Amino acid sequence: MKNVLYILRIVGTLFLITALVAAGLAGVNAITQPRIAEYKAEKMEKAMKEVLPEGENLNAVAFTDETGMVNAVYACDAGFVVEVAPAGFGGTISMMVGIDMEGAVKGVSIVSQTETAGLGAVAAATTSSGQAFRDQFVGLSGTLAVDKDGGEVDSITGATITTRAITYGVNAALACVRNLG
Repeated sequence: MKNVLYILRIVGTLFLITALVAAGLAGVNAITQPRIAEYKAEKMEKAMKEVLPEGENLNAVAFTDETGMVNAVYACDAGFVVEVAPAGFGGTISMMVGIDMEGAVKGVSIVSQTETAGLGAVAAATTSSGQAFRDQFVGLSGTLAVDKDGGEVDSITGATITTRAITYGVNAALACVRNLG
């Protein structure tokens, strides 16, 4: 009997500690959740301005997506901003793609990614000279392919999967805008 009471006391103590920690985490989550949502919205807005600087009064539009990568499409007089999320090597790559009214890429912004540091993460970085991997997409239209697949997009050494994922994301955005008619 003494042994059972000892076990119940340990279990009760562990349960109480776990409940207090869980309540603390829930409280921190409730306090920080609005700020995190605000930060994400600011980051998305900044990315939209980056890929289509002349885009004013962007409005969400209905779209059809055959790739499963397009999350949202926004339209304005200057063109479209498409939110895409292709699967990269390390996980989903969340991107914004700006497309002008002629169907050419105006800009690509990587909002979030979990690619390997020093390899795939280079796709989101800007070099000391101000150039970025993403800049090579500007002005392109049609269906794009990586140089290793016979296309015009220069791949990142050691990060072909990431390069293909970003190219697939840009292709999905271009196709989605073409389907808008």
